[in-house]
Amino acid sequence: MPYEPNDRPTFYFIGVTTGSSSIMKLFPLWAEELGLAGARIKGMDLPIHADPERYREAVSFIKNDPNALGALVTTHKIDLFRAARGLFDELDGYAVQFEELSSISKDGGRLLGAAKDPISSGLAMEAFIPEGHWARGGETFLMGAGGSALAICSYLTRPEHGDNVPSRIVISNRSQARLDSARELLGRLDTKTRFEYRLCPEPADNDAVLSGLPEFSLVVNATGLGKDRPGSPLTNEAKFPKGSLVWELNYRGDLLFLQQAEAQKAERGLRVEDGWIYFLHGWTQVIQDVFHLRIDRPTFLRLERIAKELQQQGQNRKEEAR
Repeated sequence: MPYEPNDRPTFYFIGVTTGSSSIMKLFPLWAEELGLAGARIKGMDLPIHADPERYREAVSFIKNDPNALGALVTTHKIDLFRAARGLFDELDGYAVQFEELSSISKDGGRLLGAAKDPISSGLAMEAFIPEGHWARGGETFLMGAGGSALAICSYLTRPEHGDNVPSRIVISNRSQARLDSARELLGRLDTKTRFEYRLCPEPADNDAVLSGLPEFSLVVNATGLGKDRPGSPLTNEAKFPKGSLVWELNYRGDLLFLQQAEAQKAERGLRVEDGWIYFLHGWTQVIQDVFHLRIDRPTFLRLERIAKELQQQGQNRKEEAR
């Protein structure tokens, strides 16, 4: 599909259902706070696992339109990288290592690609995983083998964490091809953590993996189910390990996985986290690339406050409509 040339600076969001994202209302507020006068955001919606030519067309348009400043990529991070990597003048180390990208930016006419999830997921995990948590014997179960799962594995097994790493990380996925790719890419990590890969085409298969985890584990929904598509990677019969951390990477959609965890929170002693802070870090990391600025801690806290205020306004409107 042809894209319309832009008549002013435009930041793109490449996803599946971009119009439903809070960023469409939030970015103008952030742009004002950051002094990005005149910049706007536009969505590029592509079907999951789109034809490679669709990805090349989107990236080529951004590369050639002088008013297209760059883009944040979600859902399509791996597929877009594989289809369009030849269009980039430079890729950062994480993008090359994990063969995925979430940030498209420009510098002096050069098109740059970067993978920001290893940074943004790490910042999000630092906010809710207690210090020294892995000494309690927990393991990690990641449902989904896409870019977010690979980024989380990269952060959890960093050498600077020393012995404070999970002894085992289990990754499940509905398709064998994505599991094989994850095995190859994660095999490049220098870590003593043991990786296991499970083909789980049905939610009950994930239930079985979950039942074998020890207490104090980390359980993550990295599938996209609950956001781009309704549902959960688990059935309602699944039981979370006691004392575990449960992370729903999504912050919008039906969030069934989040509801399943919340229903067991008190009984199983769970700490349940949604994807809101991850969402904020993911966007601010890419905004820094695209607009060539630095968002320090005080600035991030101001942007977080603006986001919370917008989120609260939305909740208030929902309550008033009942």
